[in-house]
Amino acid sequence: MADLVDSLGLHRRCWSSSVDSTEEIREKLDKTSLIVVAGGDGTILRTVRISAPFDVPIVGINLGRIGFMTELKVEEAVEKLPDYLEGNMRVEERMMLEATVTSGSERRPRMKLQALNEVVMGRGSVARLHDINTTVDGEPLANYRADAVIVSTATGSTGYALSAGGSIIYPEARIVLVQPVAAHIGLRDGLVLPEESVIELTLNDGHPGMLSVDGFLDSSMNANDTVTIKRGPHMARFLRADPPSSFYASLTRRLGLAARLSPGLQDM
Repeated sequence: MADLVDSLGLHRRCWSSSVDSTEEIREKLDKTSLIVVAGGDGTILRTVRISAPFDVPIVGINLGRIGFMTELKVEEAVEKLPDYLEGNMRVEERMMLEATVTSGSERRPRMKLQALNEVVMGRGSVARLHDINTTVDGEPLANYRADAVIVSTATGSTGYALSAGGSIIYPEARIVLVQPVAAHIGLRDGLVLPEESVIELTLNDGHPGMLSVDGFLDSSMNANDTVTIKRGPHMARFLRADPPSSFYASLTRRLGLAARLSPGLQDM
């Protein structure tokens, strides 16, 4: 990142920080107009958790393997980043989720978390199926007997939900996907819900489990703990140079599907 700052002459206009320096970043976001993230999707997920309440857009430089949320390759960052700094790019907004954890009969939540990709309730270190009671807007949906249940945004549909057999959803769509993981019996397909849905997941088998948010915030869940998941109060914002339809070409490229297309289709 220091080389990029030197190349663009940004010393007096920028600040830099590790994504783990949460409080340091928050103190600077009120006066920040753009965040440049050098890393992969995991780094972006950590950054969004801090930046979303401030409505600061992000440009990602891909240092990871796939980089679904990143915008630029390392070798093109110096050439193209000035266009993003000038503020002429399209702003892409992506829906986030809010997960609230309550214990037993207590009404006061013991935890409230924000997610851009997904919220997952499932097993911990023990290889055991869980009974996860699931309701939507107060109505029973299913008592999943499965490794886990994923509640995902459209952004998260290309993450853990995809590996569990879920559908790929256009990232700016404002929907919620409920996707079981290795369901033993009952409903095995994913269910797409409108953005205003409220989903409740409750461990229903007397065994503790684990709650994972965006793959890096993990918390132990006690028997009969309930997670309430709904649309979050904030949107993740990204700057994009290409039109919304470019998602489809990007998808085939990042999933390694482009090489399977005929030469004529690759040129389209």
